[in-house]
Amino acid sequence: MTVPLVSFLTPAYNAAAYLPDTVRSVLAQTHPRVEVIVVNDGSRDDTLAVARSFTDPRVKVIDQENRGQSAAENRAFREAQGEYVVHLDADDLISPNKVEVQVRRLAGAEPGCVSFHPWGRFVGHPRGTRAVPQPFWRDIAPVDLLTEMWEQHSMVQGGCYLLPRALVEQAGPWDESLSLINDFDFFPRVLARARAVLFCPDAFLHYRSGLASALSATKSDRAWDSAFRATLAGTGTLLAAGDTARSRKACSRVWEEFIFACYPAVPELRRRAREQVRALGGPHFSPQMGPKMRALARLVGWKLAKRIERLARRLTRAKKA
Repeated sequence: MTVPLVSFLTPAYNAAAYLPDTVRSVLAQTHPRVEVIVVNDGSRDDTLAVARSFTDPRVKVIDQENRGQSAAENRAFREAQGEYVVHLDADDLISPNKVEVQVRRLAGAEPGCVSFHPWGRFVGHPRGTRAVPQPFWRDIAPVDLLTEMWEQHSMVQGGCYLLPRALVEQAGPWDESLSLINDFDFFPRVLARARAVLFCPDAFLHYRSGLASALSATKSDRAWDSAFRATLAGTGTLLAAGDTARSRKACSRVWEEFIFACYPAVPELRRRAREQVRALGGPHFSPQMGPKMRALARLVGWKLAKRIERLARRLTRAKKA
């Protein structure tokens, strides 16, 4: 039986400090056939030079002008040759057995399945990675996975999935007009076409957090517009795959999280999000907050608490400037 090639798709923007460890974690895989496609998306640091410093033929480097992560993901996919693909961020790390475990699991399953595995966040050094087990960390139907993730305000980091190339081709490319939470559009489209999503408890991904330059930290009006459109697409995908009372409630929760996250910015988008909530039968929940914010919200309400938090952040940035 032919050993499948697995392609890691890695857009890189100003990732010179982290890219070497990420690439090395791919090259250290126990699975004998891997490649990593690094797309330098117009970086202003030494990312391109760092990527080109690898002489291993399994590392393929593409340089393009800055077009955004989604365009870089699509370019990497077009260049990839693998039967399976992994969308791996340029600052994350994977366990050496990731591919071996996932390929073995899919080889024993029906065609058209996806696999995923545990992950945890770290800041600074991966020794600090903390995994928080989730109820949906099990073999699960795609509709149930999306529903349960959104019910619990949780996620599967994209690099945890091993995706058959055929499913990605059926789902279509990343939407290049999206920036913030562009994965909320892409991964549901792929998962909705899967026969099942199979859990592999023995592999692991270390998800680097706390980077001020991360795409997820961008909160301009344009970014919020992207988040709105991605949320509209992702929730639409779930409801098209399984429109039930439970899935509608989960989608309502996602929209309520959007309203909370962007408040007090983009009032028109928040108005449209409230329309989505009402159409789905909501509201259903209290916003997710940390202990300090929760305590403040009890005193003054969450809206005023958000405004106070926003002002505090501005003052902190001003002091640092």
